[in-house]
Amino acid sequence: MDLALLPVLLALGLVIGFLAGLLGIGGGMTLVPLLTIIFTAQDFPATHIVHMAVGTSTATMVFTAISSVRAHHGKGAVLWPVVAAMAPGIVLGSLVGPQIAGALPGRVFAAVFGLFVWFAATRMLIVNAPRPGRQLPGKLPLFGVGAGIGAISSLLGAGGGFVSIPYLGRHNVRIQSAVATSAALGLPIAVAGTIGFILAGLRQPGLPPWSAGYVYLPAMAAIVVASMLAAPAGASLAHRWPAVKLRRAFAGLLYALGAYMLWKALRG
Repeated sequence: MDLALLPVLLALGLVIGFLAGLLGIGGGMTLVPLLTIIFTAQDFPATHIVHMAVGTSTATMVFTAISSVRAHHGKGAVLWPVVAAMAPGIVLGSLVGPQIAGALPGRVFAAVFGLFVWFAATRMLIVNAPRPGRQLPGKLPLFGVGAGIGAISSLLGAGGGFVSIPYLGRHNVRIQSAVATSAALGLPIAVAGTIGFILAGLRQPGLPPWSAGYVYLPAMAAIVVASMLAAPAGASLAHRWPAVKLRRAFAGLLYALGAYMLWKALRG
């Protein structure tokens, strides 16, 4: 890796960590397009760039999620019974997602990522008032929901907030607790997804040195160091911002990054 990129990766880690704490998204949907730009500039094999961006993003989320969850837990906002009910399904789905990603051509994968990001942004802007008295379902339905969130999130290298936050909101969970719980759900997604991307890339030819499957270790290490420092600051701000600002900030960022990934898919 070009050492001149080290300050860029550290700055990127600060931004990603802050956003992970603020929005409960694990930073993945922000990080993947930016890593795609960096890996393209480094002349990584074109067929592997998006897969490596997603795999590396997923690996960084393990550490970012730990820092973010600690900050949210300190404020008493994490719904741990919900996390416990959804985590087994999340782990199962998160192991499947990377295998699907590994089978997709790079251009198709970039297009899928961009469209999902735009869908997530739109969902965040559409605020449907939850029905009064609507509560979260029991353990078995939450297991199924967790499996779906895990598969989609690990496929995209995201923390699951773009699915779990709206889902929890529709069941009368306040936005701050939804963000905090989403951050906690991001940890099993990240751990299982990282294992999945390492396995999916182990036998792929042409990967650059210092890669563990689809995880590029130098970029992961630099981003992790900075992101873990910044995540608590984002989590603190999340508990002071109004819900409307949280949604708009999340959606605006996702629209911009989704546009880049779609442009990348069209250019090939």
